[in-house]
This record gives sequence, structure tokens and C-alpha cells, in this order.
Amino acid sequence: MSEIEDLRAAVAALTERVQELEDHREIGQLVAGYGPAVDSGSGEFAAELWTEDGLFAAVPQRTMHGRADISAMVHGPGHQSLIHNGCAHVLTVPHIEIDGDRATGRSYALNIRWDATADRFWVARVSANTWTWVRTPDGWRVAERINANLDGTAEHREMLAPSPAR
Repeated sequence: MSEIEDLRAAVAALTERVQELEDHREIGQLVAGYGPAVDSGSGEFAAELWTEDGLFAAVPQRTMHGRADISAMVHGPGHQSLIHNGCAHVLTVPHIEIDGDRATGRSYALNIRWDATADRFWVARVSANTWTWVRTPDGWRVAERINANLDGTAEHREMLAPSPAR
């Protein structure tokens, strides 16, 4: 291989690595944006994290199809009651596996609530999350999020299991 060919190969390898790092960062920012969006009542912003026809299943309570459903959940009386009483949706950094224009991952979500009587916060719910993200012309978006309480249910626990080696 010539020096020019070596240089081209090195630049191509670095370009690929930088793209993967950028993809991980952008997906991580999507996940990080969810809690502040829903806790501030910004339903439209939260919905924009998903694809137009994205799925958000909060097992077993509710399944939302598309941005309009997600925004309506944030603006609905149940969610509004949570945030007006003091609530934080805290998502952990997801484990992300990228395959071209599609990525999958898993993480935890905590629902933390204010208890004015006791003058403290308490963890109301801890859940397992599986994610599917897709690259769109507007960047990475959530195609599917399944959120299931870690209530001892084997199926919910299994959502956190590492993917089989490729």
C-alpha cells in the first residue's frame, strides 16, 4: 500500500469512528431530553423525540401511537397532576447498539415524586426500557420505547438482558 492509500484508509476509518460517536451522542441526547420535556409539560417537544408514527408503551397502563398521542399524554390530567405535585422522570444512560440507520438499546427509568407531608422525594417506580431508534432526515428519532415496571415480572427483567453476540 502506498502512503496515500494508507492515509485514505486512516481517514476513512476515523470518519467511521467519528460518525459512530456522533450517533451515540445524538441518541443519548434524545433519551436525556425526555425527562425535562415531560416534567416541564412540554408535550410537543417530547413528542418530537419520536418518529411521526412512533410507539411508546408504558406497560401495562397505556400505549401511545404517534406524536399526537404522546403530546396528549403529557397535556392530559394524569400527567399534569404528577408534575404539579412534584415529579421527575429520570432516565439512565442507555446501552446503545447501532446497526446502520437503526439502533436498539436498553436502560432504566425512575419516576421520583415529591411528598410534601414528609418533606422528601421518594421513588415511585423503576422500570426497564427497551428502545428502537431510527435515523431520519431530521436526525435520530425514537421509533419505539417499551417501558415496563420492574415489579418482579420475569418478562420485564428480561428486557434488560444483553443482546446475543452478533
